[in-house]
Amino acid sequence: MTLQFLIAPDFSPDRFAGWHMLNTVLQRRSGIHLHLVTPVSAQEQADALAAGQADIVYANPFDATDMIRSMGYIPFARPAQRYDEMVIATGAESGLKSLEELKPGCRIALTDNRDVKLIGLRLLEPADLAESLIEWVQVDSYQAAARKAIKGEVDAAFFLADAFASLTRISRAQLHVLVESAISDISHVLLAHPRVISDLPAIKNAFVEIGKMPGDNDLLEALGLPKGFESLSQEQAEFMIDLMDTLLD
Repeated sequence: MTLQFLIAPDFSPDRFAGWHMLNTVLQRRSGIHLHLVTPVSAQEQADALAAGQADIVYANPFDATDMIRSMGYIPFARPAQRYDEMVIATGAESGLKSLEELKPGCRIALTDNRDVKLIGLRLLEPADLAESLIEWVQVDSYQAAARKAIKGEVDAAFFLADAFASLTRISRAQLHVLVESAISDISHVLLAHPRVISDLPAIKNAFVEIGKMPGDNDLLEALGLPKGFESLSQEQAEFMIDLMDTLLD
């Protein structure tokens, strides 16, 4: 039997090889065949979930909330000491130096990552900018968001902090960070569909043991997760979900 291992479509392109390396290692150590599914958009991910093509999922916290509550997915692990912070940045030539300089009607580029948008709206509160007062510019990738900010086509852009850090040095030099979040309680999580509950112990053990064998550090570096993975209980997941609800209020 082959299990479908779906990765949220928000990782940096330079991490693609790392996820394939991880998939190979997980198969070898768990004894379970895994097929890596890498949707390119939130819609493609939703289609895969609806079609039952996601037995194990690496999900962003916003999607994980719905998958746990509405679809019965079981949380079992998360990246260790790696939280989903986000960055709001503007083009270095824009002249903007603070969030408060963003005014109603400003244009902000963002990808289809609802958790990033949710946190970003909270960070914009000091500027008195509600969602309805912003002209949103949807882009397909964080690289596209960076290009629009650098060219002055938008006033600012939202980034997952890890994605911002993975931009080229030249791109980062042409951007000015207005703010970076520091919540430290929200992260991507690993979820298992109830239909694969019998395989979960082996899968979970394979994840949390990564980092303890020769060569694992190279794998974790390729993933951008230097501390590996740690166990996640239902209670810990519920705490994160409650925090997400607070951000939504």
